[in-house]
Amino acid sequence: MFRTKARHQLDMCHGSLADKILMFALPLMASSMLQLLFNAADVIVVGRFSGKESLAAVGSTTSLINLLIALFVGLSVGANVVVARNLGGQRPKIVSRAVHTAVLTALVCGVILGIFGFVMAHQLLVWMSSPPDVINLSTIYLRIYFLGMPATLAYNFGAAILRAQGDTKRPLYYLIVAGIVNVVLNLFTVLVLHMDVAGVASATTISQYISAGLVLRCLTKEESAIRLDPKKLKIDKVILGQILSIGLPAGFQGIVFSLSNVLIQSSINSFGSTVVAGSAASNNIENFVYQAMNAFYQTNLTFTGQNYGAGECKRVDKTLLYCQAFVIITGLVLGNLAFLFGHTLVSIYNSDEAVIQQGIIRLGYICRTYALGGIMDTMVGSLRGLGYSVVPMLVSLVGACGFRIVWIFTIFQMDRTPENLYISYPISWAITGAIHVLYFLYVRKKAFALVRANSHVESEGRHPTAKA
Repeated sequence: MFRTKARHQLDMCHGSLADKILMFALPLMASSMLQLLFNAADVIVVGRFSGKESLAAVGSTTSLINLLIALFVGLSVGANVVVARNLGGQRPKIVSRAVHTAVLTALVCGVILGIFGFVMAHQLLVWMSSPPDVINLSTIYLRIYFLGMPATLAYNFGAAILRAQGDTKRPLYYLIVAGIVNVVLNLFTVLVLHMDVAGVASATTISQYISAGLVLRCLTKEESAIRLDPKKLKIDKVILGQILSIGLPAGFQGIVFSLSNVLIQSSINSFGSTVVAGSAASNNIENFVYQAMNAFYQTNLTFTGQNYGAGECKRVDKTLLYCQAFVIITGLVLGNLAFLFGHTLVSIYNSDEAVIQQGIIRLGYICRTYALGGIMDTMVGSLRGLGYSVVPMLVSLVGACGFRIVWIFTIFQMDRTPENLYISYPISWAITGAIHVLYFLYVRKKAFALVRANSHVESEGRHPTAKA
């Protein structure tokens, strides 16, 4: 039998909800903010001490890295849901199988992705039309970065498993340790060792292995059902199928979103460097608002998974309502504050007044309406927590990505202004969010009826509510 370390677990299936949702979400929010700050530190160090070519080399790889890891990060969502649902249903044997399957999957995928990225780095950059004067530096950075892929995926899956039992604090602590090491090594490798982009990449890779090592060590020390025993690492085909059925659509959605954003960025590029610089600065500011709201998507995902697994249908509804209330408040407050202090915030990235004004324009269209995006994502959290992932992916791809692409080739062509591009974002969020609400109401009837019909069934095998 497993013992329980109450201080690292959160009882999501009993008692009050609002305070527990905040206890879960706030450390997640802090983790995301810290990650953005640490990433900014990477760019600042190389930009200030290694020159613009090195800065361009690092910056030009971001979209490619995000594109390649989006699929596997999506798989960690599947791991979170499967573990959470079986924790809620009090099926420790299945939880253990899910944990070992998830960790081994992360390590195997990390090795495969690392080898692929290391070998294909230069060719991928050629396909992306990387500037000739920085492509060699970009290749060096990318190859070293991809050596850390096993650690990156191990951390994401390990943190997802800890979140499944309500533990968002320890992943935050591990991220703080790794982030501090990253910043110190950035400065040391660039200023002392003069390693340029290789130094920044090495610092990032080392910090990734530190965070992964801390998370995996934590799992091996657990005394609950999520304990990791290296000797039991084995891929369970049934569990893997459940993880893939939820995680693959989430990952594929991330990939297509990245591609659609590349298309929008190419349209923004047509307006010249001033608009591009202002848009880039605004985008960096928007990321902080987005990550704050995204914490409630992840919270809703986990709470819904546990409560649905436990057959607590009323708490599934309450979780959605609370998370939507919190995400709306967060989006409205932070989004409008970002716009209100837009001049000061954008000037951190660029002091040119024309660039600042362009940044403020984008903030006005996106940040002030960002709560709509939060509503959309939080609805997806409920659907995936119930085990429905394919339809939300399709709706998001058509309603958000597809809509924006159609907008670019129709409405935007009638009035080619940056403002006409930016307004496509809130419109797509509103449309997609509304469709998600309607689909949730449909799914809710089916899912809750299934729980009621099988409430007398107790099984250590696949639970009747474990819809994939």
